[in-house]
Amino acid sequence: MSTLARSSPASALPLLTPSEAQRLRPEAWLRSTLTPPRRFGPEQVRALWPELHPSETTPPDTALLPGWAAFHNGDFAQAAALAQAQGPAGQALLNQSTATYACYVEPRDATRLALLRQVATRAQEQLQAQPEDPGALYWLAFALGRHAQAVSVARALAKGLGNQIKTTLEQLLAVQPGHADAHFALGTFHAEVIDKVGALVGRMTYGVHADAAQALFERGLTLNPRSIMGRIEYARALLALHGQERLDEATRLYEAAAAIEPLDMRTRLDQELARQSLQD
Repeated sequence: MSTLARSSPASALPLLTPSEAQRLRPEAWLRSTLTPPRRFGPEQVRALWPELHPSETTPPDTALLPGWAAFHNGDFAQAAALAQAQGPAGQALLNQSTATYACYVEPRDATRLALLRQVATRAQEQLQAQPEDPGALYWLAFALGRHAQAVSVARALAKGLGNQIKTTLEQLLAVQPGHADAHFALGTFHAEVIDKVGALVGRMTYGVHADAAQALFERGLTLNPRSIMGRIEYARALLALHGQERLDEATRLYEAAAAIEPLDMRTRLDQELARQSLQD
């Protein structure tokens, strides 16, 4: 076990109260108005697993395949309910369904933030027992990062979330170097910190660099060349770091993202986000 893995930090977000958790039950979730590009059954998920999950080479147990089919069809509430029924084995599906629903579908800011806190809490609890679990590491960093973006990156840095996000992602990449989404997330972290505190303070306080951000995105796209979200985050990072001087390059990334044929509902939602970004 690595030194990083032994030092899993406690979540800096406030824990959910029992009444809050009750209000976040999947049966209360809304549905997306978008139509999935195809419908999946369990066997289709198994057959297309390497394309749907480039960072995970082994398909899940057969008992989890109906839940993953629901997720890829955009039935996030059903996917979460099926994941909960599987207990600890369903944690990765539960966290991914909750985080995806929160970031793409849930319209209420307070509920979205509470759902992200829920994901962070579950992932942190899992890391107490499995400190090197890639899924728990990723969803902890994802939830903390999206919560910081929604509230205030500067405030999150002041509360110590920045170092926790960076350490968690570096720990994940030490355990699983081929995790494309972790490269994108860490590249985003470098860019957003520099955007908020400047290159000098960012380098001295958080160890972030503009060149490192770009290298992380390039590596992520090498690992997953079809990633729509990777291109969106790369475009945002270029604009955060360089402004108008990299606008043409950012626009090309948005255009490329919008042109990729989505495999499932999650990537369909990403494609819609890319199209909206081009209109802004």
